[in-house]
Amino acid sequence: MPRLEPFDVDFFDSAPQRHSYVLDLPVSPERVWRGLAASNPLWWCRLLSSVEYTSPRPFGVGTTRTAAVLGVLRLREVFIRWEEGRRQSFAVDSANLPVFRRFGEDYLVERSGEGCRLTWTFAYEPAFKVGGRLNAVVFGSLVADTKRHFSA
Repeated sequence: MPRLEPFDVDFFDSAPQRHSYVLDLPVSPERVWRGLAASNPLWWCRLLSSVEYTSPRPFGVGTTRTAAVLGVLRLREVFIRWEEGRRQSFAVDSANLPVFRRFGEDYLVERSGEGCRLTWTFAYEPAFKVGGRLNAVVFGSLVADTKRHFSA
């Protein structure tokens, strides 16, 4: 698979394209974290054909994961930040389609009132100037599925 350009955690603040979503969820931060660190994380997201860790536990910086989106886009992810129980960030290091120059996600889980707040940020640099609206639709679907899953 073609490689993407590497980056560090500062990219989540400086990326050419960013979509950040704040979800106030009526569940504990521990429950959300368990969903993010499960063997099949984000299984509730309909547009994700598969997501699985490819590194052994315990997870941390350097952990790898694969994901398939819509059964078409396959990604290999490397975690560049792992704060157990609170925050994780990954950079995609390779993808089967040349859609992005750089792409990553950041998950921040914080206690909030009687539940928790999940801030989910998608940061990327597109390889070409097409697909911005499609990205927003895909990201919105993932976020809506996550909100529905933890609010049920």
